[in-house]
Amino acid sequence: PQHRVSLLAPALEIVSDLDVVADAGHIGIIFLLFLLGLDMQPRALLSSLKNASLVALISSGVFGAASMLFSYTLGFAVIESVVIGAAMMFSSTIIGIKLLPTTVLHHKHLGEMLIALLLLQDLLAIVVLIVLQSAAQDTREWQAMVQPLLLLPLLAGACGAAVRWLLLPLIARFDRYHEYIFLLSIGWCLGVAEGAATLGLSAEIGAFIAGVSVATSPIAQYIALSLKPLRDFFLVIFFFSIGAQIDLEMLPSVLLPAAGLALLLLAGKPIVYHALLRGVSERNDLSWNLGFRLGQASEFALLIAMVAVSGGFLGHAASTFIQATTIITLLVSSYIVVLNFPTPIAISDRLRRD
Repeated sequence: PQHRVSLLAPALEIVSDLDVVADAGHIGIIFLLFLLGLDMQPRALLSSLKNASLVALISSGVFGAASMLFSYTLGFAVIESVVIGAAMMFSSTIIGIKLLPTTVLHHKHLGEMLIALLLLQDLLAIVVLIVLQSAAQDTREWQAMVQPLLLLPLLAGACGAAVRWLLLPLIARFDRYHEYIFLLSIGWCLGVAEGAATLGLSAEIGAFIAGVSVATSPIAQYIALSLKPLRDFFLVIFFFSIGAQIDLEMLPSVLLPAAGLALLLLAGKPIVYHALLRGVSERNDLSWNLGFRLGQASEFALLIAMVAVSGGFLGHAASTFIQATTIITLLVSSYIVVLNFPTPIAISDRLRRD
């Protein structure tokens, strides 16, 4: 079987430069967070973040510790187990948002809590990435790790001022030209995303701030409808890039352990989220709903694995282990949600919601 896999891998090398595909897929995530921000009112967002902070912190710690212990029992080194635990703490922003009906996502408490939990997890993931990058450079300057997080309010304030004094006047002056608004929206999204990356934050967080800063504008819904097809196209490229980066030669040796960790996460996350959400006075049905929708690993796990490999903290087997676990949870969790909860792509007419 190993020989057959090694013959199969080169035969499927249709795309020679996977970095180009991965970068294109990354744009899909940026557009996803930008459009999400367009429908979020700042006051409602702050209220949801306050209610979800304790759940996000405790759940991330539980999932990280469980994944670390599981990996260590499999024979991975201590540092590799720690990185694996860190990678498995979070849930997928893409799956969580794409499988939630639009009316629920933007107008109901379930959508507010889902967004708040995912955003807090994204911020924690950024902290993990900053720590890994700083450790790889052998630096002990805590300023380099804390500074990007301190710059987050500064970026949000700058975006708010730019929207009020620059973006909205430009839109109002040329609002009859739809193509102009379309291109201006893309430029605003990608520009703020790049600015956030330059400050040490993630491009995704920058895109979300860009969307929130425009959310109170009357033009927000038009922009959201215009960019939705573009977002969906690049998200397809993103999932293609995930599959293209799997090492088929290494996969058989880590597939069974990865399936074990994936099963632990798929079974444990709904239970933990349900218990924590009930502890902060959420309804029983909402707690289970959220728990299953957040029952997978995150696309940030793949990025954490990549940074850890480049920094020398992960071996090739551990990196493939993270990739395989993440993909298994993404696939299985998607089917669980689609078959049991309202989604835009449900097979059953009873569960299909736009």
